[in-house]
Amino acid sequence: MFQSRKLSGLLVALLLSAPVYAGKLSIVIDDFGYRPAQENQVLQMPAAISVAVLPNAPHAREMATKAHQRGHEVLIHLPMAPLSKQPLEKDTLRPDMSLEEITRIIREAAADVPFAVGLNNHMGSAMTSSLPGMEKVMQVLDHYNFYFLDSMTIGNSQSSRAAAGTSVKVIKRRVFLDDTQNEADIRQQFTRAVRLAQRDGSAIAIGHPHPATVKVLQQMLPTLPADITLVRPSQLLNEPQRINNKPLPPDHKPQPVKPRNPFHGSEVCKVTVQPVPATRALEVIGESISDSPLVQSLEKDLSGVKFDFGQ
Repeated sequence: MFQSRKLSGLLVALLLSAPVYAGKLSIVIDDFGYRPAQENQVLQMPAAISVAVLPNAPHAREMATKAHQRGHEVLIHLPMAPLSKQPLEKDTLRPDMSLEEITRIIREAAADVPFAVGLNNHMGSAMTSSLPGMEKVMQVLDHYNFYFLDSMTIGNSQSSRAAAGTSVKVIKRRVFLDDTQNEADIRQQFTRAVRLAQRDGSAIAIGHPHPATVKVLQQMLPTLPADITLVRPSQLLNEPQRINNKPLPPDHKPQPVKPRNPFHGSEVCKVTVQPVPATRALEVIGESISDSPLVQSLEKDLSGVKFDFGQ
């Protein structure tokens, strides 16, 4: 009895002293407002999944309201000018726009996307790489208490520099889930986001309400590792931005080498296994743990501390 109580006390001490590490993963689904069928499937997912709504989309107000009612965080997915030559959506922000024009566009977007608490860029490589242009954006956002999620459509984005001197907090996307709509590729990107969160403490992944993306999320969200916590982007605003650009180690497990059996071809003697009493098994485990350096150190540190486990 004494041995079992001693063992229980040591196990409790080990559990209490063991550090707990958890990576925080945030997932944002962009382009909300055009595909209610797929978007409603996203809204059935955990409330920590956030949505970014295009302000000029036909179902923008409806989907923003529905997302908010179901506990999802809502962002404005604001079109910004890309470097590539392509038709621009209505009210796309451009670097050469005046502060007054940018103010109008963001004001109308906030009205079209109710319950928004942040804003991220739709496209935007030309706009986000322009320091003067982004400084005007941050001046306007400063009046709305919005955070800015940089979709990082270009490496030299100026969003963080532009936010200096304002109250706007900037966080950055680490992974695009669905550059392709191939399910295997999306699963691979989801796994990459998880591993980045485990390694760096947090990661933000952006996807879209494509059928393939919805299917992969439905499959993989319930299987998140125990050391990963799903969070909203706003829960990362005060987290240190530990951006580690080193590549992740290859995610492969070496195939175990089957040991050669030196007795292959020889007659094998049959061995009768005798059951070990539970009390003896407990004593053996206790002796093994007690002999470990960690437990001996704990015993020394916890000498004099009494563990009361009842009668």
